[in-house]
Amino acid sequence: MPRQQGFTLIEIMITVAIVGIIAAVALPSYNDYITRSKITEATAQLSDIRVKMEQWYQDNRSYLNAAGTGCGATMPVSFNTATPTGPVKYFTYTCVAAAQTYTATATGGVAGAGGDTSMAGFVYTIDQTNVRASVMSGNAAAKGWASNANCWVVKKPSQC
Repeated sequence: MPRQQGFTLIEIMITVAIVGIIAAVALPSYNDYITRSKITEATAQLSDIRVKMEQWYQDNRSYLNAAGTGCGATMPVSFNTATPTGPVKYFTYTCVAAAQTYTATATGGVAGAGGDTSMAGFVYTIDQTNVRASVMSGNAAAKGWASNANCWVVKKPSQC
């Protein structure tokens, strides 16, 4: 009688267990990597807003727009189904200004059609003196992200 070739049930179970252990270790690291890649949207857009605000100030000697009701720089438009190629997908941008001051904010978790709420709880700010701050709450804090009043947190727990 010829000997049969193949894998035994024990060998297959050991292989499945090893793959499961590797996945359990790799998946959290992968999720953090994806989150860090989404943070770059906020930091890049806020840096761009700061440059535009300083250009506006140089021309107008005020951070207020021509109507005197908001910031001189236009805020980026959030992603939605009407404009699926919109410049931002994970954050909503706002700006509050006075004649000599402003604070631009990127708030994570774009709601609405086509929006991505995976960044809910992440808030980044920048002002006219280039002070950068990160406030983590809710889901972001629960996942181990920490706030920092002096920089933009881009890695866990509060690395700038």
